[in-house]
Amino acid sequence: MLLKNSEKIESFLGSNARIKGEMTVEGTLRLDGTIEGSLNADSVILSEKAMVKGDISAQKIVIAGTVEGNLRAKELVEIQSKGRVLGGVFAPRFSVVEGGEINGKIEMKLEESQIINFEAKARD
Repeated sequence: MLLKNSEKIESFLGSNARIKGEMTVEGTLRLDGTIEGSLNADSVILSEKAMVKGDISAQKIVIAGTVEGNLRAKELVEIQSKGRVLGGVFAPRFSVVEGGEINGKIEMKLEESQIINFEAKARD
């Protein structure tokens, strides 16, 4: 995922960092370390070294590391070739690069205004 200029990385957690508990970040977070607990941010990027044991909620989520928990994105979840997710993915857009793994439920719901209802017409 290429970041737009307006989505520059504002927070970084290095590979030697380990956090237990809930973490909330405004802006984009790049994670190389380990989090045991929930993570909330505007955008989340997990490197190949990163590990999250808990749920992640964000506008956009890019996974190159490992997640044991659910991913909830308002826009997009992308699992890269080394990415591994053991849990559910809930997002309107979802992609997996060849080699990426997901073991869990995938739910892609459209906004209510985007749903088109078709009525069945009776045949005579």
